Amino acid sequence: MIDLQKAKKAFKEYVKNYNPEEEKVKLKIAHIQRTSQVAKNVAEKLQLDKEDIELAELIGLLHDIGRFEQIRIYNTFVDKDSINHGEFGAKVLFEDGLIRNFIEETKYDNIIKLAILNHNTSQIQKELSEKELLHAKIIRDSDKIDIFYTLTFGDKKAIWESADLSNDLISDEIYREFMEEHKIDYKQRKTSADILVSHFAYVYDFNFSDSLKFIEENQYVDKLYKRFDFNDKETMKRYNSIYEAAKEFMKNQK
Repeated sequence: MIDLQKAKKAFKEYVKNYNPEEEKVKLKIAHIQRTSQVAKNVAEKLQLDKEDIELAELIGLLHDIGRFEQIRIYNTFVDKDSINHGEFGAKVLFEDGLIRNFIEETKYDNIIKLAILNHNTSQIQKELSEKELLHAKIIRDSDKIDIFYTLTFGDKKAIWESADLSNDLISDEIYREFMEEHKIDYKQRKTSADILVSHFAYVYDFNFSDSLKFIEENQYVDKLYKRFDFNDKETMKRYNSIYEAAKEFMKNQK
């Protein structure tokens, strides 16, 4: 049995260990709570049964649990400069035993763990069971949907470590990957502008058509694009090309 009220109460207790007025902490709490609701909505649209809808909502609540220690220790959301927050979240929950604060039953443990481990990877690992794969896909889509919301309306400095990216450059390799491969190797990102490009690349990585439709209906790609200008002419040219390619891809998915 999944007791979502207990899980939500446990989450609120856990985040009391961190300063809720600190902008990064506030940002992450809000993102997690919204992602949990988005995951529930995605599961409902897929017409899953009650158990899987509740499990999707629970995974949404737990997917970024590793972010809080990442913020406390490293004061950054950039995994390459700190820790892999998916792997660390799985450790906190399943090696340190925090998972039992959220759910007493153990039968969902492997699904939850694999969903968290796969939510922030470039692609889902192979050889998952049908149910493991389903929930990995749900949390990946749900996370990206709310990240688009956060990027569109959230505090720039809390997200990108800087309120002004105008002097940043888009790296050659990141630009090539986006335009040619439709995916980004996160380890190759060198600048905040590269991280921004990797967010635009999310349009290539949705698992469910309704997810991409939601992004388009809310004009998140357009709104995100309009938040930034770059002083370097070549970077601005690349940025425009990235935006146009993302829009064209979404248009062709209809």
